[in-house]
Formats: sequence, C-alpha cells, structure tokens
Amino acid sequence: MSFYDVLIIGAGHAGAQAAISLRQAGFEGTIGMIGDETEPPYERPPLSKEYFAGERTFERILIRPLAFWGERKVELLLGRRVNGVDPLRKVVTAGDGEFGYGKLIWCTGGSPRTLTCNGAAAGNVHGIRRRDDVDAIMGKLSGTNHVTVIGGGYIGLEAAAVLTKFGKTVVLLEALDRVLARVACEDLSRFYEAEHRAHGIDLRTSAKMGCIEVVDALDGKRATAVRMADGERIATDMVIVGIGIVPETGPLIAAGAAGGNGVDVDEYCRTSLSDIYAVGDCATHSNRFAGGAHMRIESVQNANDQAKTAVAHIMGKDEPYDAVPWFWSNQYDLKLQTMGLSIGFDQTVLRGDPATRSFSIVYLRRGKVIALDCVNAVKDYVQGRAHVLSGAALDFGQLRDPAIPLKEVKMA
Repeated sequence: MSFYDVLIIGAGHAGAQAAISLRQAGFEGTIGMIGDETEPPYERPPLSKEYFAGERTFERILIRPLAFWGERKVELLLGRRVNGVDPLRKVVTAGDGEFGYGKLIWCTGGSPRTLTCNGAAAGNVHGIRRRDDVDAIMGKLSGTNHVTVIGGGYIGLEAAAVLTKFGKTVVLLEALDRVLARVACEDLSRFYEAEHRAHGIDLRTSAKMGCIEVVDALDGKRATAVRMADGERIATDMVIVGIGIVPETGPLIAAGAAGGNGVDVDEYCRTSLSDIYAVGDCATHSNRFAGGAHMRIESVQNANDQAKTAVAHIMGKDEPYDAVPWFWSNQYDLKLQTMGLSIGFDQTVLRGDPATRSFSIVYLRRGKVIALDCVNAVKDYVQGRAHVLSGAALDFGQLRDPAIPLKEVKMA
C-alpha cells in the first residue's frame, strides 16, 4: 500500500490548486493525486467554449504541462476511481489498490445530471463535463445537421452558440419560463434569449419533454427525435444535455461525512471526518455573500480559493474562506462577467443600454450592492468588486449613469 502525507482525490481545478499551493507554501511531504480520467489536470470551462469551438487545443487547456507535476514531486495516479474511504485506518480504495494518507483533500467536483426519460442513454445523447464528452461530440459533427440542446443554463447556451458557428440547426429547450433563471434576473435572461434567437436558434422556454425517440443502429441505440409532453416531435441528429451536475461525494458520505447536496465543510474546508477536507463544486459551505446560506458554488474561483484555504489550514494557518465569488461566460462576441451572488436580491439597477450590447445589471438587497452582471463591460466588473465586498449603499442616480465610473459613484 502506498502512503502519502497529503492525498488529493480529484484532478480538476481544485485538486491541481491544492497540490500547487502545498508546494508554494513550502510543504515537503509526499503528495499523491488520484483522478478518474487518464489526462493530467486541465481547465473545464473551455470545454463548452474555446475547446469545443476548435479555438484552443487540449495542450493549451492543461492547467500545467505534464512535466510540471514530476518536477514538483506530485505523483499523478490517473485512471483510478475512488470507491471507498476508511477514515479510521486513513486509507482510500481506488480501483484495485489502497492508498494511505496523513491528510485527505476531496476535490471530486460533480458528474453531469442525466435525463431520466426513455431514450436518455442513446449513443448520440451527450453531456459536457469532460474532454471525452466534447471529443465524442466533435467526432460526430460532420454527420450532424440538427442538434437539440436541453437546458438553458450556461453550458447549454455556450454549446448552442458554438454549434451555430458550425452551421448547425439548433433547438434549445428550457423547462423553466426563462434561461438562466436560477442565476440571473429576468432582464438578463431576456437579453440572452433575444441574442440566441437572432443567431437562428429555435429557443423555447417552458418546454416540457416527454421522451427521446430512438432507433437501433450498428453501434447501439441512436436518438432520432425529442418528443415533447404535448406530443410535438422534434427531429434531431444529436442531443446535448446541460441540466446541472450531481456532486461526487458518494464514498465520503458512505464513510460518515456529514452532507446531502455535497459534503458539508466548515470555514477551513474541513469535513466532519478527522483530517479530511473538501473543496470546490462538491463542498457545501456557509457563504457570507449569500447572507450566510449553505450552498455549493460551481466555479473555478471557488475551487481555487477553497483549495488555498484547506492548504493554509494544513500548514498551520487559520485563514477562513471568505472569497467573493465570480463567474464568466462567453457566447458569440458577448463576454458576461459576474461578481458576487445575486441570491435574495430585491432590486436591480441597469447601467447602460442592452441594445448597445454593453451594459451592467447591479443587484441590491435592502439597498446594498450584492452582485453585478456585466456584459461587455469589463470596467464595471473590475470596479464593482469593491462595492460587493463592502456591501455599499450607493447613490441610485449615479449608479444608473454609465458615464460615471463605478469607483466614483458616491455613497447614498
């Protein structure tokens, strides 16, 4: 049985940052990183954007070159899936091997949520979470003309935008009454709906699916249509599903870690199990930018910052996680940048004119700034961070005026 002073489970953003931070902090012990993919750590956001569009090669989305990990004495244990954790023996079972640890950092992220209807397992029904997912889609595009995208969140919208670049006919189905309903206000949702329709996408909201129709093919079942609940049949050559993720916490919860929708962690990213930390998409924590609500945050920022918090604690420094969340999305020539969390907002202020395709929406709760959505408005995004951090109450008249830089807007 191999032993590591720190064993990292998951080779994504959080796992990579944990290993990098350990070495940067002067940690001299042994580090192992178990990942269930065969590739070294790579960036996930480009999978539905630049990598899918063919604008960046796989080598260009590696978090670090392969040689980096050897130089930093981080042992990559790839192509192994963890199926058990014994917190008393401090042993992880992965594949057919056992790995002992001094400290364990759980960084497994999540797996794509799948459809439960008939036909969901057909060979041309795809999610987007891993390199293999996108490679499989790209490998079939030459024989594909009609694509149905299910889900109007960021993954679905980004994938739809790329597909239009390839000249595909796209139908996008969102079950709720607007896209981005869980993360943005109605004004932003309607703006993006209009943009996608202007690019030729048949975007439908309040769209209730029935099933996926399939036929037998040489390589298995193949989807030929999406059947809606009202009986409408939408012919398709491919289905892409983007309806969120399910956190990968099974072995840890089975070992006794507290959690439900993710594994619960404290302000230092410690789980309820001794010497086990959890960070990134799979970690449920109390976030002050959401009014103290317990939540998971699915972002590169959260993965990186929580990894740094866990490492700092391992190195003997009590530095509670308190990073302001941020996100981004690229669709067509639109760059959306979000600062903060809009959860619980009760008012919005529009800066600029959406018709110009450069504007910001400021979210307020009880008169104080809690978040911003900035579309092609980088200065607002950068300058708005200080207001989110401070929870500032700003002069509404100046806040509405895009000619006044956010950093110059006076307090109310």
